[in-house]
Amino acid sequence: MLAGGRGGGGKGGKFSVEDLYGISKKPKSSSSAGGTTVKRGSRRAQQRSESEMATQILEAAHRLVEKRRLELYLRECAISLTDCEAERSAMIYRNLGKSGLRVSCLGLGTWVTFGSQISDEMAENLMTIAYEAGVNLFDTAEVYASGRSALYTILHLTLYCCYSSPDYTGTPSLYRAETERGLSRKHIIEGLRGSLSRLQLDYVDMVFANRNDVNSPMEEIVRAMTFVINQGMAMYWGTSRWSPMEIMEAYSVARQFNLIPPVCEQAEYHYFKRDKVEVQLPELYHKIGVGAMTWSPLACGLITGKYNEGVPDISRANIKGYHWLKERVNSEEGRKQLAKIKELRLMADRLGCTSAQLAIAWCLRSEGVSSVLLGVSNTDQLMENLGALRMTPQTVAEIDSLLGNKPHSKKESRA
Repeated sequence: MLAGGRGGGGKGGKFSVEDLYGISKKPKSSSSAGGTTVKRGSRRAQQRSESEMATQILEAAHRLVEKRRLELYLRECAISLTDCEAERSAMIYRNLGKSGLRVSCLGLGTWVTFGSQISDEMAENLMTIAYEAGVNLFDTAEVYASGRSALYTILHLTLYCCYSSPDYTGTPSLYRAETERGLSRKHIIEGLRGSLSRLQLDYVDMVFANRNDVNSPMEEIVRAMTFVINQGMAMYWGTSRWSPMEIMEAYSVARQFNLIPPVCEQAEYHYFKRDKVEVQLPELYHKIGVGAMTWSPLACGLITGKYNEGVPDISRANIKGYHWLKERVNSEEGRKQLAKIKELRLMADRLGCTSAQLAIAWCLRSEGVSSVLLGVSNTDQLMENLGALRMTPQTVAEIDSLLGNKPHSKKESRA
C-alpha cells in the first residue's frame, strides 16, 4: 500500500516520497578528477533540477495514492475501476435484436468511411479512434470501393469483433459475372469466403444479405446462411433492405426446416424516413426477435445543414453516382426538409450540441434499434458523431412536433 500500510514507511506507517522513490534529501556532491569542486552556478542548476524532479515524483505519488484509495472504496461498494472507466467512456452496448450478441450503439459503416473518398491513412485513423472509443461494430462489403477498401488491410490488426455484410445485390455490373451477384447458395458461400480471405479473418460475427433476390428461393437463401454459420464462417446472419414480409418468410422457412433465422435487419433511418423502423420493425422485434441496425442517420449529410445554402463543390452530392442526392436537395420536398433542418439547428444550439449529434441521439432512442451506423470521412466528423447525447422524452416530443411526420402503428390508428 502507498499509505496507511502496517509495518512500513515513515511516521504513522506512511511512506514518504523519499522512501517510495529512493530520493535522498542530501544533495550529491560532485567533483572532477582533480578533486576540484563544481562551480556555484552549476551546483544551483543541479539543485533546481533535483527539486523539479522531486516535485514531479511527488505529484505522481499523490495520483497513485488517490487511485489506490479509489480502488479500495470501489471494492467496498462491489464496483470495479474498469466498470467506472467503461461508464465514463459513455459508449452504450445493446443486444443485437433478441440474440445474445452485444454491440456498441454506434458502429462505423464503410459505404463512405472506407470508400474511394478518403486515403488509407485516414481510414486507419478513423478505425483507431472508433475502436478506442468503444466501437466494436464495423460494417464492410465485398463491393465497397471495388474491393480495395482500406478496411481489408487494417481490420485484422486492430479488431477481434467485426461484422461483414457482403453485398449480395442484384445490381448489374459489367465487371461481375452472373454467378457473382444475387443470393444463390454459390454466391453466398463464395462471396463470404472471398471477404474472409481479404480481411484475413477466420470468421465474422455477422453476415448480411443485402436486398432480397427474387431469382433465389427463400429456402436456398436460409439454408446457405445456416451452412456458413455451421461451418464457422459467421456467428449470426441478418438482412438488409428486406421488407417485413420477406423477413417473416425467412423466419418461417427457418422454423419449418429447423434452420437458423435472421436476427437483424439493416434499414435506413433518419428524421425523414421513419415508417419501417418505428412501425414495422418493432412488430418483428416483439414477434420473432429481429432487431434493427440503422444507417444514414444524417440523410447523406442533409441533416448537418451543409446543403442549406446550396450544394457545395466539395460534397457527396457532387460525387459521380450521387446525382440523385443533388436532385433531392433541389426538389420541392428537399426545400421543405431544409427548412425544418434549420429549425432543428436552433434546437441543437439550445441543447448545447450539434445538429449531427442531435440527429444520431434521436435515432438511438427508438425501440428495437441496436446500433446506428455512422458514415464519416474525417476524424472531426467521427469525434463529433461519437459525442451524441442521450435524449429526454421532452426533446423527442419537441422534435416530433417540429417534424410533423410521426408514423402511427396499426393499433394507434384503430384507436
